[in-house]
Amino acid sequence: MKTDPNELVDFDAIDRRILTELQVDGRITNVELARRAGISAPPCLRRVRRLEEAGLIRGYHAETDGSKLGWSITFFVIVGLESQKEAVLSGFEKQVAVWEEVRECHMIRGGGDFLLRLVARDAAHENVLTQKLTGLAEVSRVQTLQTIRTSKNVAGVPI
Repeated sequence: MKTDPNELVDFDAIDRRILTELQVDGRITNVELARRAGISAPPCLRRVRRLEEAGLIRGYHAETDGSKLGWSITFFVIVGLESQKEAVLSGFEKQVAVWEEVRECHMIRGGGDFLLRLVARDAAHENVLTQKLTGLAEVSRVQTLQTIRTSKNVAGVPI
């Protein structure tokens, strides 16, 4: 397997099965994962470690229910900046990276410079976050899109 993070990594059908199973359940035991992949436990563990080292597996996390934890609003924001100079773009990314409410930050093409996914405790909190964004010196435009319902939210990618 290649370990350069910018290169595509070669992997076989067993690796695909391992990755698919781990995307569904990151807490699966190695023994069960090996059974589902059709191999024994020791080579399965070696394959998982190799996939981690190659960067195909970046980590493991628990999926939480935001609304049950007090984060009742999810909204997206399209942000336009005054300049597309790299210093301005990376400066904006660094600023919003420390906001706990920013869950995703994507540089985009067409219609804006960044697409953010944020969570808020309530409408007043959402307004505060929107004002915080519009108050940044390099921000020229902010368009908010509040989520009404999420019908699909799948982690990972098709394998």
